[in-house]
Amino acid sequence: MTTPTAARSRSRKSFRWIPVVLGVVVLAGGGWWWIKHHGASSQAGAYRTQAIDRGDIRVSISSTGTLSAISTVTVGSQISGLLTAVLVDFNSKVTKGQILARIDPATYEAQIVQGNAQIASAQAQLKQFEATLANATLVYQRNARLGQQQLVAKSDVDQARAAMLQAQAQADSARASIRQQIASTQTTRLNLERTVIRSPVDGVVLTRAVEPGQTVAASLQAPTLFTIAEDLSKMKIQLTVDESDIGQVKQGQNVNFTVDAFPNRQFTGVVSQVQMAATTTNNVVTYPVLVTVDNSDGTLLPGLTVNAEIEVSRQPNVLRVANAALRYKPSDEDPAAQAQGGGASQGGGRGGAGMGDDIAKIASGLQLKPEQQTAFDAAAAEMKKRSAERMQQAQQQSAQQQGGGSKLFGGGMGGPPRSGNGAGNAQQQAQMRARMRDRFQQQFAAFTGTLDATQKAKWDAGLTDLMNARRAPIYLLVDGKAQRTMVRLGATDGSNTEVSGGVKEGDLAITGQQSADSAAQGSKK
Repeated sequence: MTTPTAARSRSRKSFRWIPVVLGVVVLAGGGWWWIKHHGASSQAGAYRTQAIDRGDIRVSISSTGTLSAISTVTVGSQISGLLTAVLVDFNSKVTKGQILARIDPATYEAQIVQGNAQIASAQAQLKQFEATLANATLVYQRNARLGQQQLVAKSDVDQARAAMLQAQAQADSARASIRQQIASTQTTRLNLERTVIRSPVDGVVLTRAVEPGQTVAASLQAPTLFTIAEDLSKMKIQLTVDESDIGQVKQGQNVNFTVDAFPNRQFTGVVSQVQMAATTTNNVVTYPVLVTVDNSDGTLLPGLTVNAEIEVSRQPNVLRVANAALRYKPSDEDPAAQAQGGGASQGGGRGGAGMGDDIAKIASGLQLKPEQQTAFDAAAAEMKKRSAERMQQAQQQSAQQQGGGSKLFGGGMGGPPRSGNGAGNAQQQAQMRARMRDRFQQQFAAFTGTLDATQKAKWDAGLTDLMNARRAPIYLLVDGKAQRTMVRLGATDGSNTEVSGGVKEGDLAITGQQSADSAAQGSKK
């Protein structure tokens, strides 16, 4: 028989175990929670990430060149002689017709006096020949009348006629000599005028190659006396652009440049001409590009070396990812490599959503009518529905593969097949683009049937650009795990690249893996 004292004793012993059991339960639950969250944070801490953000992508081409005046005139001399005066110097501003220098005119003045005397002599000789001609003409006329009356011999008539013709020829020769002497004198007068060197344009003297007292010899070619820049308020730069970049350079593009003379200032210009005259140096082909520069303040000087950047494109407020994320590839030990199968399917789904956004962007530029917009919305909704169905099927297939057991029997997380044949991959991508294009044409057939010729051409061009866009995989950090997704690439400035499809602003793109020590220290913190 149990006494009341013994019963109370057993009851007190049972109550003593309750706190112990509760403590064990709490410790077990806390350990499970710590292991779960600590493991997730450790996995997330194994990566270096950078958020996808919005910003401007500016693509530019660097080149060098030399500043020069748009129009430069070389002033020379057409005659030889002694320079008696040089009336301008370097940097002198000159106007059209202004005297720059003088050549000794004495030689040409003497030649003019001599020519005038020769003209006067020829004129006097002409008068003598004209008098002889008049007399010979009278003799011939008289003998001709007498010959008709048989009063003189016919030979006398012929002799008189010959004398008249001879006098006529002498008079004509004298007249020609006079014209020759006049022309020669006129040439001398022109040379006399050329002893005064005048500016052919308004401008600034850049170089002066002569000094007073110097003899100018113009026997073979015109010697250079001065170089005049016509207008320094407008200047030009001749850049040399590599053949790999020349296809991106177009007339009207903006150019930013600096010069060593003013290192703290940046100047601007505009591409005015892309010349086709290629130059090959050490097997490197370059093309000259002319840039027009406004120099209204006169700061820039001819001959300065220019370091220029041609802005070939600017994409404002676009989604951009760091180029390091495009270069990142997971190692075999990286969990991201094990998740490529599921990530690919998810990336495909996200890419489908991005493709819908790109299609909508193309349609927004067509200025659709209300009925056309209704047709597009219906086709876009149907495309979104089918994309979601394909994504769900891909996820189910991925789950079945992951639960299928050993890879020897086709199970496990094998992911998409990898081929080492680059040509095969290119062919597969081309086939994929063709199938995607056919799918879009079928899904949007009713919509494209409502477009006019101009809208249809823009739609086809935009669809072609979308199909031919470059694509690349990136890895996003989602819920502490790496997830692979495909994105379409746009312009790049060397640090960031424009992306679309499959990503949104704020997504964390993996740019690299941390070392084991760094990850461990991060988890302890």
